[in-house]
Amino acid sequence: MFETMRRDVQVVFNRDPAARSVLEVLLCYPGLHAVWGYRLGHWLWTHGAKLLARWISHIVRGLTGIEIHPGAKIGPGLFIDHGMGVVIGETSEIGEGVTLYHGVTLGGTSLEKVKRHPTLEDRVVVGAGAKILGAITIGECSRIGANAVVVKPVPPNSVVVGVPGEVIVRSQPRLVKAVPDLEHGILPDVIGDSLISLMARVEDLEQRVDGLHEPVAAPHAPSLGAWRGEDFSI
Repeated sequence: MFETMRRDVQVVFNRDPAARSVLEVLLCYPGLHAVWGYRLGHWLWTHGAKLLARWISHIVRGLTGIEIHPGAKIGPGLFIDHGMGVVIGETSEIGEGVTLYHGVTLGGTSLEKVKRHPTLEDRVVVGAGAKILGAITIGECSRIGANAVVVKPVPPNSVVVGVPGEVIVRSQPRLVKAVPDLEHGILPDVIGDSLISLMARVEDLEQRVDGLHEPVAAPHAPSLGAWRGEDFSI
């Protein structure tokens, strides 16, 4: 038990540069408290004391703002950063080394008493506010962008953005699998890139109709990551 607790504390130091001391982690990290509460509740759940397990889960939810159903299956190394508003449903399965940020929901999409919540494989990172819904699998080493809504399976080594979530498979797998992918600012602009391509195609066709046969560069492309207002009727 003490080895498990020591490992949980070390996970915080590994993934949060704001952690300064063991005492601070023990006193000020609700994600850690929620994981410990889950561990107790899950033990009771698997030993037949389901009502007591749910009551403990309810108490921990009130103290931390994190709701983890004691029936969920969670592997070692889960880190919940900030944590407020996190919900993990009953049939959720979480692998090793997963990171969740505040506002994340692992939700169900069925009223049947079957597997109805997501499965997160090893080293998945889920950004703030993301919703993963249904009995789908998120492949290992994938990153779910903030506020994405994921309703279909995600292959390993992917990035998901948008509503509904668009899956972008990495061109190269992550080489350092032991380190979680926390580059939240590096997200593909699927809609923007598609729009640029479409506008370039339309402009090219218009030029060809007017008798110009050489292709033209993409119009209205964003400069330094920002779309310019003069290109639009706003």
